[in-house]
Amino acid sequence: MKIEAIINQPVIETERFTLRPLRRSDAGLLAMYAGDRRVAEGTRSIPHPLPPGAIEAFITRSTADDRIEDVWVMDGTAHGGPEVQGVISLKPEGEGRSVIGYWVAPLFWNTGLASEAVAALLAANPQNCKTIFAEVFQDNPASARVLTNAGFAYIGDAETYSVARGANVPTWTYLKKLA
Repeated sequence: MKIEAIINQPVIETERFTLRPLRRSDAGLLAMYAGDRRVAEGTRSIPHPLPPGAIEAFITRSTADDRIEDVWVMDGTAHGGPEVQGVISLKPEGEGRSVIGYWVAPLFWNTGLASEAVAALLAANPQNCKTIFAEVFQDNPASARVLTNAGFAYIGDAETYSVARGANVPTWTYLKKLA
């Protein structure tokens, strides 16, 4: 795995794609995939339908020097794949702790991309975390398998609000201790 820094956010090479910071040129594909109800309903924060300018605002927030989380695109172009296949992020939540989040475009579901992205981000540990938390909606067992396969431990049930669903949704919460 090769890692290089761009604006204090590393670029991480995996076997099938590159995890790299967002670019303005990603807006079209991000809008197409995030605009899919299935993707939006699998997240807390993506609205459905997407309002005008939502993706551009997301890119602006995610690339700002004072951003509150690091966001990477799963870019397959160096390996003969599409430029945007999904998104993964790490948001600091206190000293040595971060929260990981991810989504994959439906075209690439059940291909192992999320598992590869999570494993690569854990191995790189760009925020020098000691603990990483994650939550998934209970109606998304595939995402839960990504976490358990990466060594996350289940720590409990909760619920969180989904903008796309307009409701609180039951979640499973996980944690991974890093060295």
